[in-house]
Amino acid sequence: MSAQAYDPLADKRSPDGPEFDVFTAGTVFLDIVFTGLQAMPAAGTEVWAEGMGSCPGGIANLAIATSRLGLRTSMAAAFGDDDYADFNWRILSEQESVDLSRSRRFQHWHSPVTVSMAVNRDRSMVTHGHPPPMAATEMIGHPPRSSAVIVTLSPEEPLGEPDGCSWADLARKDGALVFADVGWDPSETWSSSVLEQLATCHGFMPNAVEAMAYTGTDTPREALYAIADRVPLAIVTDGANGAMAIDSTTGEEAYVPALRVTALDPTGAGDVFGAGLVLGTLSGWPLTDRLAFAGVCSALAVQQFGGSLAAPGWGDIADWWHDVRAAKGRGGAYIESLLRRYAFLDTLVPTVPVGAVRRAAATMSRHADVEAGATELAD
Repeated sequence: MSAQAYDPLADKRSPDGPEFDVFTAGTVFLDIVFTGLQAMPAAGTEVWAEGMGSCPGGIANLAIATSRLGLRTSMAAAFGDDDYADFNWRILSEQESVDLSRSRRFQHWHSPVTVSMAVNRDRSMVTHGHPPPMAATEMIGHPPRSSAVIVTLSPEEPLGEPDGCSWADLARKDGALVFADVGWDPSETWSSSVLEQLATCHGFMPNAVEAMAYTGTDTPREALYAIADRVPLAIVTDGANGAMAIDSTTGEEAYVPALRVTALDPTGAGDVFGAGLVLGTLSGWPLTDRLAFAGVCSALAVQQFGGSLAAPGWGDIADWWHDVRAAKGRGGAYIESLLRRYAFLDTLVPTVPVGAVRRAAATMSRHADVEAGATELAD
C-alpha cells in the first residue's frame, strides 16, 4: 500500500494560487553512505561496513525534506546522462514526488558523487564532481510561480542586482517569499557583500558559526540582532543549543531549545529545519511553534543515517508525538516541557492519515540496511 498524501496547506489553497509551495535549485549528488565502521581503514587495508546505501544528496536533501512534509515542491538541477543520474531522477520524481520540469539532462557530464563513511557518530566524506554545464538562472529561465523559494546566497548569482534577473529575483517579483541560507566560506573572508543580498529576502536561516562570522559578532544572539536589521525573518540555529528567531512582520521574538536526541548523522539537518520553518511560515503559525516544529523535524533526521533518507514525513512526526503523549506522567519535567511546547500538534496530528508519508526505506535501495538510531525522549 502506498503512503497517503497529507496536505498541511489544504485550507489555504485557491484555484488561482501558485502552482508550487516551494521552488529551489542547486547541485544533486549521488550519496553513497557506509555505516557501522569500527575505524577508518589504514593504508593498504580493507574494512567491511555493517550497512550501506545510496540516495540523492546536495539540493535533493532540501527538496525531499519539503516534499515529505506535504509541500508541493519543484527543483531545478543539472543531471548527467549516466546511471547515477537515472537513479537520482527516478527517486526524486517517482518516489519523492518532486517536480523536475525545470531540471535538465546533459550529455557527457557525469553526476557528482559523495562517499560518506560513518565512524563512531562522526563522518568523513570524499567527493568528486565538476561544475554544472549551465548556470542555474540560464537553465531555469522564468521559474514556476511558487509561494516560497529557498536559495543559497553566493557571489556567483547574487540576488538584488540592478537587472534583477536571477531566478530568485524573478520568483520574488511573482510574489514568492525568498528564504535564504549560506554555506561555509572556505576562504574565511566572510564578505559583507553576501549579506547585502538579504535586501530582497524574507527570511535568512544561517547556523550560529556562519551568522557570527558574517556579522562580525561574538555571540549567536548578537548575530541574530544584526541579521534582523537586514531581513524581516531572522533565524539562527545553534545545534544542541536550539534555535532563536525574530519576525519583524509579526513583532515576535522566540527561542526554542533543542530536543534531547542521540545524533548519528547531521547530514541535511539544516535542510530539514528549513523545510519545517518554511511550512510553518506559509501556514501562518506563531514563531515559537515554527521553531519548535522545525526543531523536531531536524531532531528526527539526525537520529538516522543518510541525508535525504533521514528526512521525516508526517507519519514520523505523528509517531513521535504519540510517543511523547504516551510518556506523560512518567518522563519527568522534560516530557512535561515537550507536552507544553508541542501542544499545537494536538490540532495537527489527528488530521494526519494513519498511512501518511514516513521516511522512505527504499530511498537508498530496495533492501536498504543503513542502521537507524532509537528516539530518545528522556535521559
